[in-house]
Amino acid sequence: MRHRHLCTLALALGVTVLLDVLRVWLPSVITLFGRAAETPAELLGAFALGWFVLALAAPGLVRRLGVRPVGLAAAGVLAAVRLLLTAGPGGTAQLWLACAGLLAGLVWLAAAAALVDRPVAGLALGLAGNAVGHALLGTEDLVWRGGVLGWSLSVPLVLAFLAAAGLSATRRPATPSAGRRAWLLCGPALLLANQIALAPAVWSAAAGTGSPEFPGLARPAVPVLGGYAVLLFLAAVLLRMPTRLARVLWPVALVAGAVLFAAGRLVPAYLLTAAGLGGCLALTDSTTDDAVAGADPDGRAAARRGRAAVVGMLVFAVATVAYYAAYDLGYPNGWVPVAAAVLVALVAFTGPPWSAPTLPDPARTWLLLGLTASAGLGTHLHAPPSDPRPGGPPGTVRVTAYNIRMGFGIDGRLDLDAVARQLRGADVVLLSEVDRGWWLNGGHDTVALLAGRLGMPYVFAPAADPVWGDAVLTRFPVRSGRTRPLTAHGAPTGAQALGVTLDLGGRELAVVATHLQPPPGRDPVEQAREVAAFAGEYAADRPLVLGGDLNTEPDDPAFAEFTRAGLVDALAAARPLRTSPADDPRAQIDHVFVSSGLTAAEVRAPRTEASDHLPVTLTVTLP
Repeated sequence: MRHRHLCTLALALGVTVLLDVLRVWLPSVITLFGRAAETPAELLGAFALGWFVLALAAPGLVRRLGVRPVGLAAAGVLAAVRLLLTAGPGGTAQLWLACAGLLAGLVWLAAAAALVDRPVAGLALGLAGNAVGHALLGTEDLVWRGGVLGWSLSVPLVLAFLAAAGLSATRRPATPSAGRRAWLLCGPALLLANQIALAPAVWSAAAGTGSPEFPGLARPAVPVLGGYAVLLFLAAVLLRMPTRLARVLWPVALVAGAVLFAAGRLVPAYLLTAAGLGGCLALTDSTTDDAVAGADPDGRAAARRGRAAVVGMLVFAVATVAYYAAYDLGYPNGWVPVAAAVLVALVAFTGPPWSAPTLPDPARTWLLLGLTASAGLGTHLHAPPSDPRPGGPPGTVRVTAYNIRMGFGIDGRLDLDAVARQLRGADVVLLSEVDRGWWLNGGHDTVALLAGRLGMPYVFAPAADPVWGDAVLTRFPVRSGRTRPLTAHGAPTGAQALGVTLDLGGRELAVVATHLQPPPGRDPVEQAREVAAFAGEYAADRPLVLGGDLNTEPDDPAFAEFTRAGLVDALAAARPLRTSPADDPRAQIDHVFVSSGLTAAEVRAPRTEASDHLPVTLTVTLP
């Protein structure tokens, strides 16, 4: 029993460390190897999937060389990479380190599968613990933070993992006939947990705009439900209900949650997915014959479990790549989490009856209470401020428009402090490519993290999906607002126009933030026409500021749609004002327009590599 608990602990800690590496590897593949869609989607997908295909050799390696040497070596490499990533190498070194850590993590999983025939408890604790830790950190990983906090928490985590892995490696091989179903679900469970059920950034995004000043959309109490998502997940795993009821209830709940996520209904989505995922994992937590433990002289059964674990992670990779490729190739990707949920549901539904829980009753009870309390605390720690500061000098507004690429700089590192430095001093901030929980980028709520740093409430509007879009941050009170989805017109990625009305101390200013998505090889002229019409209708007779990443040059037809609508190019005096790419600006694609009567001054595009675009800053004077 002692060895079983050690294996559970080692697996939980290992899953946490592996998830930390994945939170670096996924955005590194996109930003460094993919260079933000410059690399063809097919090549990017082949590169990402190649590491998981290579790991298919791991079970054979474990069988030939032995569980202990392979498992300990892989754990050591995974731990070392985790610490080296905390040192913040950035660039190519970060990409290849993360790839090495990913491969080591997959090999370690194959070795762990040889020892553990009942991985559900360890997997569940690892997923829940990682979610709680991510919430307590405000969705910003220790890997990206570095500094005293990053190292003081990362080193003990890694050392605890290595110690548990070393002690658990002394266990004899596990029951030959059990565990393959549970190990097969490891990869799909990681995907569904981090994309929907146990994603603190999604809990935050479900609260609406994040600004209580935005009527009808802000629900600041909703993130508290994230703590209950963790509770539902663990309760479904550890507290068993009658098998006949569970075999129907949990698969239905899981698939329903994934469908609701695809439909943009985030609150019921993550609650149902959390409960359904936990219950489906529990349905695979069985062992058929404890009496024959260790009866695997040729290691074939251990290799089969390891193969199941690696194949499950390959499913994770295929689903992740398929979800991301939609934004390059233009097909709907809402089916990806639904398909993963259906796979998990089918495996759980067709499994044998479960056995008694792996953990004894007292441990389960205290674990549920402790993690629930921690999750409830964590969901409050990254809430943005709700009270705007008093307005600035009458008639003068400092504006910044910035495509922040989800907070990732040219070096591929998440550096929200660097982004915040470019935004300080602005009264109104128009952000493009805002991420509120994309698992592809590590699952961070970038807009809430930036709002916390700047002390500014925000309004968020989804575009490509419920957790990716555009935002307005402002130190003025927001009185009203509206968002309008834009027609794709052949563009692969969704787009929207967000209008908000600001109270400048008795005067109103209409602000519109957008990010035009051009069809391949074309100018986004149709979307520009839609945005210009929306802005004119929304502003009515009020002064207007419109800006964002418009993906069009000043001489292009899309640009002319805004001037044809009576708007004035606020950056004209500083032209040419090149903003992309940030390390070698050649294109003028980030713009700000104002209504007639407003004047712009102090126009700049300060050099920085905090994103792949440069910010545009200016001062707007109202008549």
